Formats: sequence, C-alpha cells, structure tokens
Amino acid sequence: PRQQGLSEGRMTALLERLHGKHNSSRSWQETSKVVRQAMEKRGVINTAGHQLLLNCLETLQRALKVSSLPSMTDRLESIARQNMLGSHLSPSHTECYITSDMFYVEVHLDKAGKLVDVKVAHHGENPVSCPELIQHLRDKNFDEFSKHLKGLVNLYKLPGDNKLKTKMYLALQSLELDLTKMMHMFRIATNANTVETILHGSVGLLTARSGGHLVSLQCYVSPNDIFEEGTGDIDYYLLLYSVVPRTLGVSVSVTVEGTTLVYKLPIAPLITGSHPVDNKGTPSFSSVTNSNCVDLPACFFLKMNRLMPFSLSYIKKMGSTTGQQHCYFLNGDAPVQDGRSLQGAYVSKIPFRHPAQVPALLDIIRHQAAYNTLIGSCVKKTYIKEDTPGLLQFEVCPLTDSSFSVSFQHPVNESLVCVVMEVIDSRQVACKLYKGLSDALICTDDFITKVVQRCMSIPVTMRAIRRKAETIQADTPALSLIAETVEIMVKKNLPPTGSPGYMGMCTGPDGSNPVGLPGLNTGLFLLLLLLLLFWTAFFLNNWKKIFHVFYDNCIMYKCHSFLMWNYCFEGNVLNPFLFKKKKKKTEFIHLKSFGSI
Repeated sequence: PRQQGLSEGRMTALLERLHGKHNSSRSWQETSKVVRQAMEKRGVINTAGHQLLLNCLETLQRALKVSSLPSMTDRLESIARQNMLGSHLSPSHTECYITSDMFYVEVHLDKAGKLVDVKVAHHGENPVSCPELIQHLRDKNFDEFSKHLKGLVNLYKLPGDNKLKTKMYLALQSLELDLTKMMHMFRIATNANTVETILHGSVGLLTARSGGHLVSLQCYVSPNDIFEEGTGDIDYYLLLYSVVPRTLGVSVSVTVEGTTLVYKLPIAPLITGSHPVDNKGTPSFSSVTNSNCVDLPACFFLKMNRLMPFSLSYIKKMGSTTGQQHCYFLNGDAPVQDGRSLQGAYVSKIPFRHPAQVPALLDIIRHQAAYNTLIGSCVKKTYIKEDTPGLLQFEVCPLTDSSFSVSFQHPVNESLVCVVMEVIDSRQVACKLYKGLSDALICTDDFITKVVQRCMSIPVTMRAIRRKAETIQADTPALSLIAETVEIMVKKNLPPTGSPGYMGMCTGPDGSNPVGLPGLNTGLFLLLLLLLLFWTAFFLNNWKKIFHVFYDNCIMYKCHSFLMWNYCFEGNVLNPFLFKKKKKKTEFIHLKSFGSI
C-alpha cells in the first residue's frame, strides 16, 4: 500500500507538471521552433531501439504541407536520412546537398522554396541536370524522388574500396555508350520506327540512365500491352508523351554487380567507327586487350523488369551465348508427349561480359516472351461457370518448349479437331489444323497463322476460327447453287465465243425479246443488269461475297464473264434467303485446362 501511494503521488506530480506546461502561454512560432529542434536532434536516437518512433516522425514529416523554403529543405533532409545519406544546406539555405561517398545530388531553390534545378554528380564528374528529378520535385512527388535516391545507392552497392567502385562504374558507363550506339546504328541502317526497334532492334529501344533509373532496353511488346496503355499505337503514344513508358511490355535494365569470381570487363567503349558491317546496323568491335579492359570482381547483368519464366532449353541457350555458368532453381517436371517433361525457372537477371552478347540474349528473351504471351492469353482473372450458355471450351497442352496444341470441338461435325502452334521465333508462329477426313472445312492454316501473329492471343484466334467456319457454312448453299447453275448452262451447248448468239443474247430463236424489254440492245441490257446486280449487292452489304463467288466459279468452269453474270442473275443467286444477314451471337471462350510449364 505504501508503494502504491508513492506511485500515485508521482503520477499526480507528473500530471500537474503537464498541466502547468499546457497552461503556460507560448507563441506558435516558439512551439514550431521547439518541434523543429526536436526533429533535428532525432538523428542521435538509437535507430535499432527506436525504429517505431522514427517511423512515426517520418510519417508526420510526410503529412506536413511543403509550401516554404524551410519546409522544403526539411523534407529533403528527411528523405536523405531515410536512404541513409548525408545532407547539408548552403549558408543561404537555397541549396540542399544530398551526399554519399560516390555521388551527390544538388537541389537548388529560390527564397520562396520553389525549385530551380536538380543536378546529379557521380564520383569525379561534374554535376549534370536531371530532368526526371526536376519534374518529380516540381510535382511534389517525393516518393518517386526517394526511389531515385535509392537507385543511386544500389548502383554503388559493389565490393571493394572507392577506387574499385569507380572502375566498375566506368565499365558500366562504357557499356551504356556502346549499347546506345548500337541502337542508333540499327535505326539508321533499317529506318525502323519505334515498334520495329522494340521487336527487331539489336538492343531494342534504349532509354538512357536518368537519376536512379538504369539504362532500359525494351525488347518485346504484345498487342495486348499496347491496348492496355489505352493508345492502340506506340508511335502515337510516343508522339504525345515523347517517351515510351519503361513499364511497357518486356524490358531489361543494364547494370553491373559484384561477383565472387573475377571477370575481364571493358572500361572504354569497344565499338570502332560509325559504319555497320551489314545492312542490319551490326557494329564492328575492337579486340579485348589489357588497355581497354580490367579484371574486376563484377559482371554486367540484364535485369528483367519483372520475373519471367524460361524453359530449361532457353536457359541453356543463354549460358552458351555468354559462355558463363548460369544457376537457376528449376520447377517440377511438366509431362508432355513421348514420356518427356518440360522444366523451367523464373529468371530475374542474366549475366554477360561483352556488349556483342546483348543482341543474342534479347532474341532469346523475345522468343520466350512470345511463347509466354500466347500461353498467358488463356489465363484470365475472371471466372466463368462451366454451365454458362454458349460456352466454348478448348484445351491447351504443351508439346515442346516452343510448341503446343489447342484442341476443341468441330463447330459443325461435333468431332475433335486440333491446332498445333509452333513459335519459331518472336516474329513467326506457324499453325497447322488437324481434322478428320470427313469433317467439314473450317479454315486454312494460313488464315490461323495470320490471326495468331496479328493478335498473339489463343482465345481471339479460337473465336476467329469459329466465325470463319460459320461463314464458310453460310456460304455453302450459295456456292452450290452457283456451281449447279453454271454447270447446267455449260451443258446446254450454248454458242461459242464470237458467234452471233453472244451478241443477241437478249433475243430468242425467233427474234423475240424474252426478258420483255422491247427495243433494248444487248450492250445496254448488260449494263443495266450489272448496275442492278451491284446495287442489290451493296444494299445487302454482301458485294464482296458475291464478287468472290462469281470470280471463283468463272475460273472453275472457264466461262465468259458476262455469260456468267446473266445466268447467275436468272438463277436467283441474289435470293434474300441465301444472303440474309446473320444475327450476331455472344460468344464466350473458356480455357478448360492446360499443362504447366
């Protein structure tokens, strides 16, 4: 009881002290000064023991509105501390320096706290303005500014002292210069646009290093990637926004990282001259010597913008391309035909040592990306019940590391048909349709190949195949009627070409006019007949279909053209029953199952 009384007394005394401080009159400027001093002293707090307190203070700092010079410098110093960087102000408080051993960032402000310029200086270099950092700070986007600082810190997470880190940075800088020159030589030699540069360029579309963002090589983009950006056209997007988003499609970042082994890396550009050795813009490289290369415990890396699954065969190709040992953790076996199995792994980065190895590595990435795009087109987040009306099911099964089969029900005969798709490379996909001998025609292999290469989507291709099959079935009665009409016409032993019978087709054997147009000569009748035919076809929105039907049958029976026109019209080819517009049906495509890869 006595101890309890002492503790209550201390509590009462503490509360009285708090009340006394609360009741004392203090100006807002004085309170603000005390809070600011307390925040400046928080750097001496034991970070390990007071991490929660530090996080709370940083949260308060982010919540404060930045509208003056002191608030702007406070926010910049806070961001520097978050990234374990030093900071100090100029005597006028209009320049804030964020520093490390290998780089520093200058932020220039005016007296009102508005941004003037942001410069980045690497070890031994003069400071250079950075447009991206300027834009982020003008927009008060401090989170993105902090990400750039983090990127700069990660760039120098290398083994060794500052002298060794400087050599590694020089190696990366030399590589960037060579890759930039390779892209420009390709575009000049091929006159490639943005899309062609991404899909076919030797190094893809290169975006230079800026602030904490590494050099980016965009090497593959699918039609779906473009439409998800909401433009439908990359060149149009480039015209509007000057740059293609770094996140568009599949891209890799170029960096240097420390390794346990020592590699010979170039510290000077290796491309000699500005003239390519072929019409694809391939440059000529100088030999690797001790004068332009040094031994470093580091290696160049292509870092994927997101984890990407690669099959084991592609991983082996990358290893043979670079001549280095690649180590990945493979997944379980995925059974395919002939008792074989497919293995693969998620890849985050690919090591290499020479700029000449980059084009081959990007081709492998593109090839795998094209295969992944087709398989991934079947996987959607939306769920459809199996008993949904009008549901179309198909099954996708892997055959090899670059091919797979798509099985589905024949739209007419209700038998099983199969399409085998072979991804030859990122530019070519070969398709082959397999069906029974007695099954009705669906479409040609060339039609499927064109659709796949245009959309890179299995569901869209399946929908196109079904619609093509329905179109062929709808045209079959008209084709049969035309063929039958022309065949009867040929069997009637009509006069040969050039005989008077052709010139007087509108008159009967006795000189009468069977079509009931007195005084109408043959040429004018045929002209009116053609005008009536095409007007009717246009009205029914089927003129293309009629033209192809007439053309095909003219070739089949080797008839004279206007003889064909006349008899086809008399045979009621334009019967509305045959050419009536079909109602569009809502179709659903659903993946039943597919093998894992």
